[in-house]
Amino acid sequence: MGKEIKIIGSGFSALAASCYLAKEGNNVTIYEKNSTIGGRARQLKKEGFTFDIGPSWYWMPDVFEKFFNDFNKKPSDYYQLTKLSPAYKVFFGINEFVTIADNLPQIVETFESIEKGSGAKLEAFIKEAQSNYDIAIKDLVYRPGESPLELITLETATRVNQFFSNISKDVRKKFKNDKLIQILEFPVLFLGAKPSDTPSFYSFMNYADFGLGTWQPTGGMYSVILGIEKLAKELGVVIHTNANIEKIVVKDNKASALIINGEEIVADIILSGADYHHTETLLDQNYRQYSEKYWDKRIFAPSSLLFYVGFDKKLNNVEHHNLFFDVDFNRHAAEIYDNPKWPNEPLFYANFTSVTNTDLAPENCENGFFLIPIAPGIEDTDELRETYFEKIISRFETITQQSVKNNIIFKESFCVKDFIKEYNSYKGNAYGMANTLLQTAFLRPKLKSKKVKNLYFTGQLTVPGPGVPPALISGKLVADLIKKYS
Repeated sequence: MGKEIKIIGSGFSALAASCYLAKEGNNVTIYEKNSTIGGRARQLKKEGFTFDIGPSWYWMPDVFEKFFNDFNKKPSDYYQLTKLSPAYKVFFGINEFVTIADNLPQIVETFESIEKGSGAKLEAFIKEAQSNYDIAIKDLVYRPGESPLELITLETATRVNQFFSNISKDVRKKFKNDKLIQILEFPVLFLGAKPSDTPSFYSFMNYADFGLGTWQPTGGMYSVILGIEKLAKELGVVIHTNANIEKIVVKDNKASALIINGEEIVADIILSGADYHHTETLLDQNYRQYSEKYWDKRIFAPSSLLFYVGFDKKLNNVEHHNLFFDVDFNRHAAEIYDNPKWPNEPLFYANFTSVTNTDLAPENCENGFFLIPIAPGIEDTDELRETYFEKIISRFETITQQSVKNNIIFKESFCVKDFIKEYNSYKGNAYGMANTLLQTAFLRPKLKSKKVKNLYFTGQLTVPGPGVPPALISGKLVADLIKKYS
């Protein structure tokens, strides 16, 4: 007979876990505190414009395929995908940009045209990255972080040195051109740490980028959330929104119930896909595994200042994804990690999904999503948001050589205070905990509580780490552990 499993939150990891647990015959119910599902991957609709609130890059399509295959389904049963061509554009100044094609041979040509001899070096680098990808994504990341021995395999034994060097060193050994270096360092930013703090083994992100390409679900990333929700409901999962969790009840050292909007809901097993630190504050102090001091010492991935902007015209000289690397990368990184403060001159990212899906904006209009990475936990005021919007939109106009300020119909912002309010996010971080050497695999917060029986965790603060594909994997890992221990 199936167990009563109650899940806190409805982000990618919680939804994925719900599918696996329901497939095993359990009675699974999800409780989401907000009015719509999706967690950080929710959607904003306004005046005919549609925006993904959070994740906007669809990488590692094989992980999504593997997820749906576990239920004898395919992604195309739930949403449609387009491979973006070009994948993205990187701006370094006025009339200074590099366009990344949708295939490796063309990217190799681009590198060669910028730095003689770099084409062959890139091919060798990506071949190694692919080998790491095969080890990591097909094996290591599907291990639950219970023991250091999980990392010891024949393949990793031959790559031990890659855990003690870093991406930044490796890239600089092979490439001299600053633009190419920044392009190769960019993918590991998804892991939440500086390239100089990210082990070499994580070059598999470069294969995800150049080897597997960048994709776009029709309708945006929220289409994927809706697809997994549909699968979950087909499997019998029940989802409640506007359901705020006030307490996790523990009896005889076992998680036994949730207090939701003042009502006690009994459970055999409780799984939290909400912020890990916040979830532990729902427990009495003696049942918490990690102290405030522990959390304060972790290296967190950045927070973000986000803007959702409706333009009343189509924009020129931009692609679907655009990176603005026209300022000092290392200085901005130091202002996030080393000396946390608002950046003097921030790098930023902009996407316009209406370039690919015209129905995400009214006719002859464009939807703009702008992101500035910032340190978690810093001051967040309306005045600061406005100052930084002015900074980036002025640079955007100069670099893309067009005026857009007078074409803004509306703009909405989302920053540290919103991450805390909407997601109970620790210090308002956007991506979770960085994947540094000392925060990898078994060194991350555990999927299974060490102090409370029948209490489990999933999502970006536990294994395997930040990002949408890892969130799907985290859901599978925790479901497997629940099956194993109950």
